[in-house]
Amino acid sequence: MINNIQKSEERLMKSAVFYGKHDLRIEELPKPEPKEKEVLIRVMACGVCGTDVHIYGGDKGAADCPSGTVLGHEFSGIVEAVGASVKNYKAGDRVCVDPNVLCGECYYCKNGIGHFCEEITGIGTTCNGGFSGYCVVPQSQVYKIADSTTFEEAAMTEPVACCLHGIDMCNIRPGSTVLVIGGGMIGLIMLQLARLSGASAVVLMEPVEQKRNIAKKLGADLCLNPSEDIYSVLEDHKINRFDAVIECVGLTKTIAQAIELAGNKSIVMMFGLTKPEDTVSVKPFEMFKKEIELKASFINPYTQSRAVNLIDSKKLDVSSMVGKVASLEELSGILSKPELRTKGKYIINPWL
Repeated sequence: MINNIQKSEERLMKSAVFYGKHDLRIEELPKPEPKEKEVLIRVMACGVCGTDVHIYGGDKGAADCPSGTVLGHEFSGIVEAVGASVKNYKAGDRVCVDPNVLCGECYYCKNGIGHFCEEITGIGTTCNGGFSGYCVVPQSQVYKIADSTTFEEAAMTEPVACCLHGIDMCNIRPGSTVLVIGGGMIGLIMLQLARLSGASAVVLMEPVEQKRNIAKKLGADLCLNPSEDIYSVLEDHKINRFDAVIECVGLTKTIAQAIELAGNKSIVMMFGLTKPEDTVSVKPFEMFKKEIELKASFINPYTQSRAVNLIDSKKLDVSSMVGKVASLEELSGILSKPELRTKGKYIINPWL
């Protein structure tokens, strides 16, 4: 009898299932089995993303999330089993996952812009993801990680990959001056990537002192409190223009502020995710006069390997911004309470 109970428990896994706005339930689901070209991963760490917050709040993320979906798209773990045709992975491998599965056949996939794939599947957004004990993914989405990389660090690979796409579009060159608005996890990654891209001066604007202090340790040349007289502080530090302004907050007021602070012939990257219905008022004449390029960045096309390399090599610090490793039972509170998320990036361990 005891053996039968143990076998039954081994076939179930604890999961965070989304049913609708503010309705996230911790349930026991059957442990999945990998098909021919799939990999079963024992999830060891899964990051809480702004997209998860939007979905939980009833908004659309990068795609519509069906009711009954296990959330979580930033995850890493250990290969538990593989399908019959999987050759490059085996049980015991330490891996992370690119959650965006492309069809490979539509116009966008065939023309090198597959992140706009017409049949894209989002692991953790349109199908079951990593806020669970186990997750099955196509072998094409699996990336090995170094033994020296922790699972918490590896869970940050997907957001780093997204940031790489955004930073590539900012055209930062050696000697550029860059402003990053927002000192959350994304802003702190962008700060470091701007540095790695050759920026000679990187400024961060963030109201939370703790985040400003982390930014200084990660290489920010100047940290601004938005309550300050920003223009006076910039003048005192002899900064008269920015080549790129990267908005990482996702609020209409900070996007408007990014456009205002942008210099002549500069790029404004709207990286933060706003609510779908949000609008921003701009003055076309101001953009014309300054010749501003207004850009946006959508998910992580073809950048996952670079993200893994940066994290494995320790060229990028993705640990300083982690606030807490939490349990699945704590997830609803994290998603519903902004005051908790101000303390840093949360990582979920389904086995806690």
